[in-house]
Amino acid sequence: MWGHVERVHPDGSAVAAAIRSAARLARPSVPPVPNYKLSMSIPEWLQAIQTYMKMLQYNHTGTQFFEIRKNRPLSGLMETAREMTRESLPIKCLEAVILGIYLTNGQPSVERFPISFKTHFSGNYFHHVVLGIYCNGRYGSLGMSRRSDLMDKPLTYRTLSDLIFEFEDSYKKYLHSVKKVKIGLYVPHEPHSFQPIEWKQLVLNVSKMMRTDVRKELEKFARDMRMKILKPSSAHSPGKERSRGLRWWTSKQIWLHSTRWAISSASSKAIGWTEGFLGASCCTLPALHWKEEGMGLFISSWTLI
Repeated sequence: MWGHVERVHPDGSAVAAAIRSAARLARPSVPPVPNYKLSMSIPEWLQAIQTYMKMLQYNHTGTQFFEIRKNRPLSGLMETAREMTRESLPIKCLEAVILGIYLTNGQPSVERFPISFKTHFSGNYFHHVVLGIYCNGRYGSLGMSRRSDLMDKPLTYRTLSDLIFEFEDSYKKYLHSVKKVKIGLYVPHEPHSFQPIEWKQLVLNVSKMMRTDVRKELEKFARDMRMKILKPSSAHSPGKERSRGLRWWTSKQIWLHSTRWAISSASSKAIGWTEGFLGASCCTLPALHWKEEGMGLFISSWTLI
């Protein structure tokens, strides 16, 4: 472990020597979990969260202290985040994303989404993730990294592409070339949700794209996210019945021609019809299963409104 610390920490040798030669080590500090106050602005609150993460410190040991499985439901990941606040151990980038989601759950005006980077340096590939933030028309980020300019970004970027290009420029300072960028969907503010986080709704192979094309794709995706029209790729459509021609309708206006309804008072269910010209009539049916049978229309439901 000490050898790993010496390799990855900027002052690894000095830090390892100071700790190992110390006769008596101070008790590790436990930073208080930040609490939101009504007098705080959103940028101030985000800065308080980032300061808390920095007080936990980056984990240089090479051992991840908290198990983060990306396919877990959000409720399980929030329990892991609570454990982080109890244990106050150093964290890495993925743990910081989960902790950032947990600490911003009480702010519905703050939209959170994961941003992942795949970079190449000296024949090796590296992966990094931060928590993207969108609030009041501005973008920023929360996170943890060995490098101060590869984690949190202030809530000042007008577009998502401006934020991504800022990270890309920061990577260039360390001679890393960004190969891929993955953007997830907004994380719901419901801590008890069984829905998993969508980590890579948009995947861009930026090393093979012009910046103008990258910007175009990012802005289209950001616009769709703000309009809340994107759905998780892992989401499944409602289960379909086996009956041929069965469809699912919600609050549709169905015009009934040559149909008369017989309603069972015991079960409040439409059980049949008899033919006869009644003229055109209209009814609104909330979320009903229906199928066509000959000249009539049979509707199976609990209520007819």
